[in-house]
Amino acid sequence: MQTFLQHPSDHDQNAPPVQVKGLSLQYDSGGYALRDLSFSLQAFQMTAVVGPNGAGKTTLFKLISGTLRPSSGSIDVYGEGPGKHICIAYVPQRSQVDLEFPVTVREVVMMGRIRKIGFFRWPTAHDWELVLAALIRVGMEEYADRQIGALSGGQQQRVFLAQAISQEAEVVLLDEPLTGLDLPSQEAIFGIMQTMRDGGTAVLVATHDLNLAAEHFDQVLLLNRRLIAFGAPKIVFSRDNLIKAYGAQVHVLSGADETVVLADTCCEGEEPHSHG
Repeated sequence: MQTFLQHPSDHDQNAPPVQVKGLSLQYDSGGYALRDLSFSLQAFQMTAVVGPNGAGKTTLFKLISGTLRPSSGSIDVYGEGPGKHICIAYVPQRSQVDLEFPVTVREVVMMGRIRKIGFFRWPTAHDWELVLAALIRVGMEEYADRQIGALSGGQQQRVFLAQAISQEAEVVLLDEPLTGLDLPSQEAIFGIMQTMRDGGTAVLVATHDLNLAAEHFDQVLLLNRRLIAFGAPKIVFSRDNLIKAYGAQVHVLSGADETVVLADTCCEGEEPHSHG
């Protein structure tokens, strides 16, 4: 297991940011949270992870970030296992974050620097400069001394993105970052994610909204405990693929352009069971 005192692994620049091969996570009961997933993510790409509630989206993020270990298969981040890197930023659902903890916006963003500087070292002036630059980048510098719990949902999400920016993350995993946000807040979050992608970051976003996934993402990973499809939205969101993923929850209207209307009756939010 990696400690914060170990030197992180160097990147293999010829390897993809994330390479998943035959990945499975099996419950003690014998069922599978995820089964035999294989795919590769590239830099300068923004990928949506979609699927019904309980499909394994959160589980996948925890496996990539190294907070869960797979039952079988492998995950490589620039050629090495997730635990050997400090370049992965995982932003969980806001419902899983203790927003009542008395900490300022500035301090939340500095938490992104901890794996860079180590637990037992004080932040330098350079670290605080990076924190301020990250807050400016997401438009939250005026809130630096506010308590994180006093902010709106959209503002909190921007702060968490600033934390990933201050970490200098090259792989960013965002679990339902748009849930509960109004349209202006969603647009602001998309703008930030797109600048991260354009800077070379591989951005992976779990979402229930298929329209947003189709309109705003370079590629889509359609999941229901196994990989249904992966690629460009217009290829992934076919009638057959959506029925495979959503079953009776999908309602399809076909016309000349094969328009698909989806009604997902599952509730948004945390996936059931600790493994998603």
